[in-house]
Amino acid sequence: MSEVKTRKTAGELNVKRAFLESGIEVNPIYTAEDVEYTGIKNEMPGEYPFTRGIHPAMYRKAPFTIRQYAGFASPEETNERFHFLIKNGQTGLNVAFDLPTQCGLDSDNPAALGEVGRVGMAVDTLDDFEIAFNGIDFDKITVSLTINGSAIILIAMYIALAEKRGFDIQTLRGTAQNDILKEFIGRGTWIFPVDKSVKLVVDTIEYCAEHIPKYSPVSVCGYHIRESGANPIQEMAYAFCIAKAYTDGALSRGIDIDDFASRLSFNFDIYGNLFEQIAKFRGGRRLWAKIIKEEYGAKNDKSCWLRMIAGGGGGGLTKEQPENNIIRSAYYALISALSGTQTMALCSYDEAYTIPTEKSAEISLRTMQILIYEMGICDTVDPLGGSYYVEALTNRFEKEIAKEIKRVDEWGGIVNAVATGKIQESVSKQAYEREMGIQTGAVPKVGVNLFTRKEDPKPVDFHPYNQKAADNQIEKLKRIKATRDHEKVQELLAAIKADAQAGKNLMPPIIAAVKAYVTVGEIVQVMKDVFGEFDEPIFF
Repeated sequence: MSEVKTRKTAGELNVKRAFLESGIEVNPIYTAEDVEYTGIKNEMPGEYPFTRGIHPAMYRKAPFTIRQYAGFASPEETNERFHFLIKNGQTGLNVAFDLPTQCGLDSDNPAALGEVGRVGMAVDTLDDFEIAFNGIDFDKITVSLTINGSAIILIAMYIALAEKRGFDIQTLRGTAQNDILKEFIGRGTWIFPVDKSVKLVVDTIEYCAEHIPKYSPVSVCGYHIRESGANPIQEMAYAFCIAKAYTDGALSRGIDIDDFASRLSFNFDIYGNLFEQIAKFRGGRRLWAKIIKEEYGAKNDKSCWLRMIAGGGGGGLTKEQPENNIIRSAYYALISALSGTQTMALCSYDEAYTIPTEKSAEISLRTMQILIYEMGICDTVDPLGGSYYVEALTNRFEKEIAKEIKRVDEWGGIVNAVATGKIQESVSKQAYEREMGIQTGAVPKVGVNLFTRKEDPKPVDFHPYNQKAADNQIEKLKRIKATRDHEKVQELLAAIKADAQAGKNLMPPIIAAVKAYVTVGEIVQVMKDVFGEFDEPIFF
């Protein structure tokens, strides 16, 4: 009879206890006994609940989409960078907008002074989209719009541009970030009160379900929640709570779950412990599938897919010894691929202190391409499947994410938790504690509090403020305002206001308005007049 071997604890092995950022203790050794029964026997990739990936062949059939984040000052500059990235092998576009555009301000608004031409592309009218996407074939290159507060207007512009080019919008593909709840938690580019903001998101879901079935109107962003201080469990849980809020809103309008759930997508963050990140995605993917099927009654398996973009997070990068970020981002890319992402957007090594240069963006592109073409990452599906450690951690993450979702429900749901600042308070406190941990050395960071050295300051290639681009943008806006049909503009704005007051879906009147070159700021102001503005809760 063979001897029965038992797993030893950290104390028995005389080694230091290890904890993940999520608070989960890591055993020194994992065995089959650690892998709890999940209720699924011999689960295969492409089969519900999709722990091992949403497609049967995954990258063996087609590698993940490469979609780097880009947008510079003027639409003209942005168009140049788009073509540079496509020429160098990028397969999708991820558009960065400037702060005034994100906050619903036109370039000539006094509040936008000093911001136009600084970071991200300025968009005032449809004319800017026409310039930025000149020469970009929407049949070959899908476009992701990283916009939230004013997202309904930018989505309308994308649709209007496609129609102007003669595209059948029934076949139009693309994605809009359009996750306003995470803006209240993280980035802060909100405009309207929470309930009205959610209403606008649901407007886009409803319109796309009825008219643009292949377009993804929402990319729920655990990414920014994580960057704001959430741990990996909270990142997934809060994102799922947000997605459920949008789903509930769509269902309340009589839309069938299978008519829109498959077009919901997610944007997640990657930095930190390699196995923790992989397990959060595998466990999260399984849990999301169960939520959509068991809670919402979806019949179509595609509705249960966790479709995601996952790349390196800037929060993991450092200004100190910035070349180390090249190594970090390579590991982030590996994690993303091992986690079964559909799209990858990899941070560039200089992102901790500036907008990525062409050189750093190219290094990120080459990192992903080397992973695809040299490292064998596309050869087999879910290569870590069956690992005692990974499977045990996957099961643990599914349970812990579900617990955190229940906690949010006890707070009155995600919308209430955001409106009252409960989530923001919790995440901000954790961000402070983590930063303190880095400063004291309790949270190890190579080049920051480990293996540091004194070195002469290096020249940094900052993205310069482009005053000329700002001036040209304002002059162009003046010309457009002077040459358009003023009477028609007022009629279209009045139609938006009337529909807003009546609680109607605002996509149709906004599409009509942007086609007539009504500006982002003009449309937002009309909605502010009806909806008001968000007043952030302050805690002392």
